[in-house]
Amino acid sequence: MASKHYSNLDLINLVDSFPNAATHPVSHAERVGELSILVHNTHTLGYILPSVAAVLKDTKISGTHWGFAGKVITLAGETVEERSENIRGTAESWRENGIFDILKGWRNELYTIYSPKGQEYFRLERSACALFGVVTYGVHMTAYTTSPLKIWVPRRNPAKPTYGGLLDNTVAGGISSGMSVFETLVKESGEEASFPESLIREKAKAAGHVSYFYQRMKSGGGEEGLFQPEVEYVYDLDVGNDVIPKPCDDEVQDFHLIDVEQVKAELAKGSFKPNCSLILLDFFIRHGIITPENEPDYLEIGSRLHRLLEFPTW
Repeated sequence: MASKHYSNLDLINLVDSFPNAATHPVSHAERVGELSILVHNTHTLGYILPSVAAVLKDTKISGTHWGFAGKVITLAGETVEERSENIRGTAESWRENGIFDILKGWRNELYTIYSPKGQEYFRLERSACALFGVVTYGVHMTAYTTSPLKIWVPRRNPAKPTYGGLLDNTVAGGISSGMSVFETLVKESGEEASFPESLIREKAKAAGHVSYFYQRMKSGGGEEGLFQPEVEYVYDLDVGNDVIPKPCDDEVQDFHLIDVEQVKAELAKGSFKPNCSLILLDFFIRHGIITPENEPDYLEIGSRLHRLLEFPTW
């Protein structure tokens, strides 16, 4: 990826890669027509590749708690617990039978899927979410200094199966079932950057969200083309000159404090984990570094950083 020069819009296109019904209705309709959809009543919860749907129909491997009407798929269960248990059984069977490579990254961590909006519908193992194309949630924070503006950028552990060796946001992590956005930020800040809890509670500033509809690439681990609509809650942290992040777990190799021009250069080289590029573009817009004067695709970039997803959300 490093040989190409990526524009800011190229970086968006890499991550927000599923056709948008609002701007490309024909492409969207054609793409969805090729897929199966996971549905609850009138709500579409996710898109499923034909290869996954075919396995789902095999009751020996996937169980009997799935309903099929053409390309519409439903999950049986009257309660959140029943549905969660049913889909857990399916995902664990797939894992035990080695059906999908993405399940080699099994985390024993549950994500919550909502339907309707804001109402828990089931909980699912994190590594299985992209197989069902359901919305997942994370929190990302950019730690920086001012005068001049510099950003703390970690490099991911090269041994990581997902995007090993790429640059990352200062702090980033998925939001597990039962965790709030801010408590996830506090936890991840300690685990990934050794930031004290008091610092995050006192100084981390909520700065909106970034949302996109990603089709997974091979570098992410597992099958290519699985669907990952995501919402990332965004925070800023001005750490001044006396707070220095340090790796605390095996996620991060090291941290470097680099200036805006260096960050731009690394973005253009494709050095960042793809979705982390979007968090930095959002940061640059909010801090007046990317402006209508210096970015010809300013409006498109701004709107696509905040994609309205077609699924029930938190």
